[in-house]
Amino acid sequence: MGVNLVLLAVSVTYVLPLLWMALASVSNLNTFRLKWPDTFTLDNFDAILNVDTTYRPMLNSLLLCGFGTLITVVVSILAAYPLSRYRSRLRRPFLYTILFSTGLPITAVMIPVYSMFVQVNLIDSMPGTTLFLAASALPFGIWLMKNFMDGVPIVLEEAARIDGANAMQVLWRVVLPLMRPGVTVVTIFTFIGMWGNFFVPFILLLSPEKLPASVSVFTFLSAHDQTQYGQLSAFSLLYSLPVVMLYLLLSRKLGGGFALGGALKG
Repeated sequence: MGVNLVLLAVSVTYVLPLLWMALASVSNLNTFRLKWPDTFTLDNFDAILNVDTTYRPMLNSLLLCGFGTLITVVVSILAAYPLSRYRSRLRRPFLYTILFSTGLPITAVMIPVYSMFVQVNLIDSMPGTTLFLAASALPFGIWLMKNFMDGVPIVLEEAARIDGANAMQVLWRVVLPLMRPGVTVVTIFTFIGMWGNFFVPFILLLSPEKLPASVSVFTFLSAHDQTQYGQLSAFSLLYSLPVVMLYLLLSRKLGGGFALGGALKG
């Protein structure tokens, strides 16, 4: 009973902000309180659906996070394969280094990163920011990918090698199809982490036309109680859509697990 009450309290803490955001986005009342609107309106969406407020920041976010996720997933696969399959004296120290890197706060390295970006002339660069986002997500991606790859039996690779396949053919044609749920998990977690990253693009990107949606949402906040809560809520709902759509698109690949039963028979 006590556990259920705790879970209910935790659920309420998540549901109430979502309920406030949904109501405020269609409300004619510009208030911070959770209050049923006098009338429902779409004026808040009309106010934000323009190039400068929504379209360009969302496109910037898709470019940054999409290419950053692609780089992270590909490099994680290539790095996780030797860590999973080959034995070396440097393997364990390298894995511990990766594990330590997953817990390193990004704020601890942003000052030297900013200084480095200034020296190599990558400040206010979309490709440079994309590469840094990918690099910061790599430790978590490699660690997750390596654990998923450990679940693929080596005997399948040995059979493929007997048939004449080289290492890259074994990886792309044998290992990856069997660990597709793992690749999907890494893709979703990496994209979500980048999509909600405010600090990195806020520091490394200076031009307003290059800022992603995670930073441009900051422009809705204002001092002296001038914040447009309705427009902020409408923008937040639109900002959440790509993550939800990505999960719905890839979730069907999460339930199958590793289809190894038939492959190991005989």
